Amino acid sequence: MCCQHLCIAFLTRQHNFSSLQKLNKMKTSLFLVLIVIITLLLSHRPAKQQNTGWGDNAELKSFAKPDEVRDFPKGRVELVSIGGASIGRATFQPGWKWSTSVQPLAKTKSCEAPHFQYHISGRMMIKMDDGTVIECKPGDVSLLPQGHDAWVVGNEPAVVVDFQGMIDYAQRR
Repeated sequence: MCCQHLCIAFLTRQHNFSSLQKLNKMKTSLFLVLIVIITLLLSHRPAKQQNTGWGDNAELKSFAKPDEVRDFPKGRVELVSIGGASIGRATFQPGWKWSTSVQPLAKTKSCEAPHFQYHISGRMMIKMDDGTVIECKPGDVSLLPQGHDAWVVGNEPAVVVDFQGMIDYAQRR
């Protein structure tokens, strides 16, 4: 059982929530708490004596001059490497669908890249292998484990900044 399910089970038992609406509010609150914890963990700069892979100098990168660009049918990923991490900005054109645009390159049943994304523009639908479907819109932050398909909804390109899952995205295998 994952940590989120354990927390929900514990909180549900403690407070005896009886309605689905209260449980959904609790899940939303738990998600926000997790985002705050992740942000705090990512923003903590360990003491210099620890070997973190971070340099001692400030860094600045821009997607205007990415370190690497990968084009694929109806899409593009621009990557910058900074602080020992790869951050990707992906642009998906109307009609893009992972299973038709990227799956032939990845040669996997579904997308195996986990994603931690900020959605800048456009709308995307994501269908997890377990059947869960979510729609992401501008301003949303999504955390997607591996095992999903995704597609653009509507006539506007979907643009996301991905802090986790683009290092091997859309590479031929």
